[in-house]
Amino acid sequence: MVNIPKLEADNTKPSRLKNFLWDVFDLFVFTLFVGGLVLFIRFFVVNPFIVVGQSMEPTFHQNDFIVIDKVTPKIKENINRGDVIVFVPKWEQYPFIKRVIGLPGENVLISWGKVYICQSQEFSSCEELPEPYLGSWVETKIQCIWTREKNKYYPLETWYFVMGDNRSHSADSRCCFGLGCYSGSSWEVTKDEILGKVYLRILPHFDTNF
Repeated sequence: MVNIPKLEADNTKPSRLKNFLWDVFDLFVFTLFVGGLVLFIRFFVVNPFIVVGQSMEPTFHQNDFIVIDKVTPKIKENINRGDVIVFVPKWEQYPFIKRVIGLPGENVLISWGKVYICQSQEFSSCEELPEPYLGSWVETKIQCIWTREKNKYYPLETWYFVMGDNRSHSADSRCCFGLGCYSGSSWEVTKDEILGKVYLRILPHFDTNF
């Protein structure tokens, strides 16, 4: 009599399939968690931008990757002179990046290439603004384009006066962000237009002209 050995059933396939499904489920849950975290940070904590244009050179350059602070308590109420902010002017669709120069209630005077902060439209109330972030060769004109005028006061009622560091290549408060300061336009940046303060540059600029 020949003994034929009994073959044991192969139970490894269902086990492997079960482990595979658990791995897929774990990966899905992890991806969902990370994606949700990224979206939460993106919309409620910080906001990344890529700098377009030359208006903030030499501080920020074309293609710099920057991050703005959106979550610090009362960030929009804590705007100081010298801060770099990202905002969308009322008449524009795209974000601008500029430096805060004038604060609510002040008068900004541009006179013969220099910037003064004044408490009234009397020169005796003015003090020249130190601007160490500018090159020594930079001259601030009263408009974004060439003009014969050499002196102009910009009174601020409630909000902020901003300019780019690259004064000769910046559409900013001086020309009401490129529109020209006609009746009905404004050189002020309001709190509602501000997206946040720039507080981090993750990547430096790079040259795309090979």
